[in-house]
Amino acid sequence: MSNSRTSTIAKGVTTANASVVTTADTTGFAAGDTVATSNMNAAIGAIKTKGLHVAVLLPCYNEAQTIAQTIAAYRDALEGVPQVTIYVYDNNSSDDTAAIAESAGAIVRKEYRQGKGFVIRSMFRDVEADVYLMADGDNTYEARDVIALAGDIAAGKADMAIGDRLSGTYFEENKRPLHGFGNRLVRWLINRIFQSDIVDVMTGARAFSRKFVKTYPSLVGGFEIETEMTIHALDKNFLVAHHPVHYRDRPQGSHSKLSTIPDGLRVLKTIFALFKDFRPLLFFGSISLFMLLVGAILFIRPLAEYFATGFVTYIPTLLVSVTFIIVALLSGVCGVIVDSIRKQTRTFYELELYRINNKVQ
Repeated sequence: MSNSRTSTIAKGVTTANASVVTTADTTGFAAGDTVATSNMNAAIGAIKTKGLHVAVLLPCYNEAQTIAQTIAAYRDALEGVPQVTIYVYDNNSSDDTAAIAESAGAIVRKEYRQGKGFVIRSMFRDVEADVYLMADGDNTYEARDVIALAGDIAAGKADMAIGDRLSGTYFEENKRPLHGFGNRLVRWLINRIFQSDIVDVMTGARAFSRKFVKTYPSLVGGFEIETEMTIHALDKNFLVAHHPVHYRDRPQGSHSKLSTIPDGLRVLKTIFALFKDFRPLLFFGSISLFMLLVGAILFIRPLAEYFATGFVTYIPTLLVSVTFIIVALLSGVCGVIVDSIRKQTRTFYELELYRINNKVQ
């Protein structure tokens, strides 16, 4: 991402880190509900003006307590938009989530492979729309905040708009301190590795363009899906916007499906794997440099002995140092080869984007 751009439209500042567009007014929370409603109305106005079809995507697993309220919030807020479809994808719920969602007016579909990543993969593959709004079925996000994200999509300013919980009420509402720590850690890692300025990596509130949805190759099956799609957007130079959104904790009796330690480890594993896949030269180059440094340090003693006596008695040290140097060279070569393959793959992906653009137009 070293050649990509960061545009901060709200302040008119341009830096050279990543394709992240910040169009949100972060003072919105202090201004109260008026700003949130105004942002939503502006997004709805842009959608109506362009005659865009909006799809609301709600992945659900045992959300019987909150799904009706969530659907009603989006249905009421988008009442004036001619083309709106609300989809609930039920992921093997053992309660009445599907029946309640259908009664509330949503189109209900099943995803039998367990995991949020599989659900989103099916959503993106099956649903046709111009603007996609995605939120959780637990009513933790206000509908007007999520709808406001569509403004950047409708205006062509972003391909993915992120609902930023961490600049809002997340740390006040969330009663699980490890979740807050994990969000900060993941954000820090991604921003350092991919030279970006993403504010909230793991939020479930997002809006997408059709171009992003139809060219996103989902490769994970669980809660690490948000991390993957964020890194995908950064790597492929999509325009990414972020707006602060209100977050409220689940109501009493509604339980999170996120297992802090196991799912956190899966997210870190995903970051590691995507670092290798999307930044192979840096990944393998770092390993090569480390191995070369260790090998060179170990080689000093046998080399000094040889110059002093003409003999080498530190044979084990010499063998280990040479092994490290060989591994360093192999790792460097691997980085160059994989980076070349990645560039070719990137070329094919760009051609696919052109095809999708022409098809949409």
